[in-house]
Amino acid sequence: MSEMNKIVSRQTGDSCIHVKHSSGLDIYICEMPGFSSTVALFGTKYGSVNNMFRQKGDEELTVVPEGIAHFLEHKLFENEDCKVFEQYAKTGASGNAFTSFDKTVYLFKCSKNWQGSLRILLDHVQKPYFTQELVDKELGIIGQEIRMSNDDPSWRVLFNMLKCMYRSHPVKIDIAGTEESIAKITAELLYKCYDTFYNLNNMVLSVAGNIDARQVLEICDELLIPCQDKGLDPFFPEEPDEILQPEIREAQPVGAQLFYYGFKCKDCYGQERLKKTLAAATAASLITDDASELYQDLLKRHVINSGFDGDVFCGDGFFTVIFMCESDHPEEVRSAVLGEIERWRTEGIDEKAFQRIKKSTYGSLIRELNNVDAVANIMLNAHMEGISPYDTIDALSELTSEDVLRFALEELREDRSVLSIIEREGEKQ
Repeated sequence: MSEMNKIVSRQTGDSCIHVKHSSGLDIYICEMPGFSSTVALFGTKYGSVNNMFRQKGDEELTVVPEGIAHFLEHKLFENEDCKVFEQYAKTGASGNAFTSFDKTVYLFKCSKNWQGSLRILLDHVQKPYFTQELVDKELGIIGQEIRMSNDDPSWRVLFNMLKCMYRSHPVKIDIAGTEESIAKITAELLYKCYDTFYNLNNMVLSVAGNIDARQVLEICDELLIPCQDKGLDPFFPEEPDEILQPEIREAQPVGAQLFYYGFKCKDCYGQERLKKTLAAATAASLITDDASELYQDLLKRHVINSGFDGDVFCGDGFFTVIFMCESDHPEEVRSAVLGEIERWRTEGIDEKAFQRIKKSTYGSLIRELNNVDAVANIMLNAHMEGISPYDTIDALSELTSEDVLRFALEELREDRSVLSIIEREGEKQ
């Protein structure tokens, strides 16, 4: 029997439905009457970092080539009968998929015929069809994608930073792998990874929009193939707190020099990660806020441009806070960021600035609840992160400037920071 419960935000009154389906799949549904579109996401907690794993009863770890999760995503769009995009074309839906560091998601968006599109989504993700001939055909396509990524300065500056931060964790490896690693992929390995990670007990379906929850569940009852929970145990090598090196430079044919300045923080999960992410994002926003004295000073001196920004990048086994910009003076930005954190140590965080950013963030979260695409993503991401869909709004309402200050002083440490720079070719280093 499937178990159903209604989840309600105590801050806004918004609600969605969570169903633990008898097949093993977790299903989230948000009925949004009056909206014209529908978005459905069918995801597995399987990304580029999951290169080592074992299942219940396994004595040895299974180790697979880097990039295989992304490769599998590509191949799952082909089946014995026809290509999935041709099927979506008949219902008028727009289908797509993506692989990130810690998840793979298949999706469609439509304004009508959502029932037929949902059937296509559930059907094709549950019907793998891999042959060595199809694998060999894909090698050239993904190899070209890898070469294009290696020529992308914004991609290089990120992975150069991660390689200086992480000694063992696979987050430092390109999502698509390398041309050498994907050459080791076989149809047999693809089936092994599919059977392990595409088990419905490791997956989640998220549907939002102008839909009927009852009809969603009827389609799920019809098409979901029950799976036995195999006790999946993703494995990550032990990662030290220390970074490998504090700075890295690479020359590229770019018009403007760019940099990422990141801090390696301690990883966590669930509610702890949620609270830490909010504190980290607020700290980054305080530093990059265009109303702050630091921002205005750097801008007037042409040390930064209006693209100066901060972000939190985290997942299973990794957590970083990153500052980024195009600049000919990245070392000055690094000094300014560290100086601002040190100023907080003695003067504290300006309460008015904190409240302004907190209210702005809160407003953004509320607006997302009126966006079909955002709601579908909120439900899926929350489940994969071990929290409830509305926990972010609740946690933000409880966030204090003391929480932000504590995080900054404990985690934004110079000895655990990395400056990654993409320089213009031909310039002196």
